[in-house]
Amino acid sequence: MPRIGDQAPDFESMTTIGKLKFSDYIKGKWAILFSHPADFTPVCTTEMSGFALEKDFFEKHNTNLIGLSIDSIHSHIAWVNNVREKTGVYFHFPIIADIDMKVSKLYGMLQPGESETAAVRAVFFIDPNGKIRLIMYYPLNVGRNMEEIKRALVALQTADEYKCAMPLNWKKGEKVIVPPPKTMHELEERLASNLEMVDFYLAKKELV
Repeated sequence: MPRIGDQAPDFESMTTIGKLKFSDYIKGKWAILFSHPADFTPVCTTEMSGFALEKDFFEKHNTNLIGLSIDSIHSHIAWVNNVREKTGVYFHFPIIADIDMKVSKLYGMLQPGESETAAVRAVFFIDPNGKIRLIMYYPLNVGRNMEEIKRALVALQTADEYKCAMPLNWKKGEKVIVPPPKTMHELEERLASNLEMVDFYLAKKELV
């Protein structure tokens, strides 16, 4: 089962946009790989629609989306078309037809305590170097939180750009945490700075 910090396992699969090699699809991009238990199910329909409706947000943040369930390509296509006809929402991102469960097993999306025949609601955040940076798991009967997915993506990208960390409930525009000093010289510099300090090891600053 992949863990945070691991390279994302590569694979080739049939999807709703054709055969796809994962490493090619995510090359030079952030990516979010997310699984759902089954097509034509109510919670999954709301979740997939949520991803689709945030198309502009993910494009702005250089992020490719890719879904997955253990359904056939025919089921995926019928479901995508059904949702478009009924709601006007189009799932523009590829959805993996993981009917042989190869990708689900590769990524630990099958968790027997929950179900042996359906993938749990897993979300993998993968950076442009192909490294897994964050993993979320939800049970079959609880939908994901799209605002948290968006917040986490922005936090990861901001942390990389500014070499900082994020406090509890951080949102874009709020102060970030500066890494703690590693030497006495760095400590003296910090004590003389204008950082917002709770103590020498916990200091915040605004991003410019």
